[in-house]
Order: sequence, then C-alpha cells, then structure tokens
Amino acid sequence: MRLKDKTAIVTGAASGFGRGIAEAFAAEGARVMVADIATGAAAAVAASIGTAAVPFTADVSKKADVEAMVQAAARIFGGVDILVNNAGVTHRNQSLMTVSEDDFDRIYAVNVKSIYLTTLAVVPEMEKRGGGSIITTASTAGVRPRPGLTWYNGSKGAAITLTKSMAAELAVKNIRVNAINPVIGETGMIEQFMGMPDTPENRAKFVAGIPLGRFSKPSDIANAALFLADPASAFITGVAIEVDGGRCV
Repeated sequence: MRLKDKTAIVTGAASGFGRGIAEAFAAEGARVMVADIATGAAAAVAASIGTAAVPFTADVSKKADVEAMVQAAARIFGGVDILVNNAGVTHRNQSLMTVSEDDFDRIYAVNVKSIYLTTLAVVPEMEKRGGGSIITTASTAGVRPRPGLTWYNGSKGAAITLTKSMAAELAVKNIRVNAINPVIGETGMIEQFMGMPDTPENRAKFVAGIPLGRFSKPSDIANAALFLADPASAFITGVAIEVDGGRCV
C-alpha cells in the first residue's frame, strides 16, 4: 500500500480527475477527504469509496470554506499529509474579447486564489506531521497556450509558476510542491474546452494534435498524482509533469 497511514484532501473530487485521484489514493491505503462544491456528488463519491473517504462541501475560492475544510480533515484524520488542488473552472473556448468579467474573476478565484488559500491553511498542519506533499492540477494550457482559452491559459500558467516558487520556499519545511499538466480530458468540461459539441468528429480534431492518439483519462492523472504523493518521489519537488500523450513535444 503506497499511501498507508497517509491522509489526503482532494478538491474538486466529486467528478473527473479529482474523483480518479481520490479513488486511487484510497485504493493505496490513504484516508481521503472528498472535497467539492457539489454536496450530493461529493457524498456519493465518498460513499462509493467506502470508510476510507469522507465528503466535505467547500468553495475553494472562499477563505472560510478552505479553513473549515482543512480543520475538518485535521480533526477527522488526525493530520494532513497530502493536498491535491484539483478544483478548477474554465470559460468556453471563444475570443479573448468576449469572455465576461464575471467569468474571468471566477476562473482566477478558483484556479489561482484557491492555491493561496489552501496553502495558508494546510502548511501549518503539514508542519505538525514533519512535511507533506502539495499537488496542483495545472494544464498543458499553461505550457503551450492556444487561442480561444487565453484567460484560462493564464490561470494555469500562474499555477505552474506558483508550484515552482512554493517548492523552493517550502522545501525547508520538508513540504514538496508539484503540478500535473493534463491535456484535454474526458471530463465534464470537455465541451467548454472544445468550444463545440462533443461529437466523434469534433473529438478527432483535437486528438489529431496528441501524438499518442487519445484524450487524457482520470486514471492517467490519478497515476501521476499517486506517484507525486508516494514517498518514492521524496526527492522530487518543483516539477510540472506533462501527462499529455506528447501534446507539448
């Protein structure tokens, strides 16, 4: 069991990549908080995992929610070893000139501000455990940005830069900080990323740019997160692993 006796918080864990990560962590022995803004869905995922998981409702862009989430995890589990900043939102693929200010603000609140809030809340708890692992789901959009998702691309570029800077600063506390850069995946946001209906023909247009010939799956991202949470990666910090089928080559 790679994560035996470890405790983890996974945000955005009610679906998609987050659900895959939560399930993989629990399967490897971790106790997992399934955190999400969708109360019912988080409860359903936690129930499907079993006694190793507990649900928690939180909007990661709100300080009070984040603090309550971390405090609850510390109380229930006795501490926090791993945090996965997976919750994220995007705008529909469109001209940068037509994205609303409300959409822009929400993207940066969920994709960027949340990293600030979770860090302030979880670092003191990780220090009590002698260290920890913080993992952020960023994106290939932060490495090879493309037209149509400009403001989202910028939020993921910020996530990658924060990962590297946090890694350098938190290393003295034995807290490792890494990111995962998925390519477009089979999640609930696929039509927003595509900017068109999710049809086999439209999927083919996007798959054509991925050398390994398919979209990312929750299991792909979960396997990367599992490695970064595993003590086997104890000397890895400040990296943003591209899990993209060669998209960024």
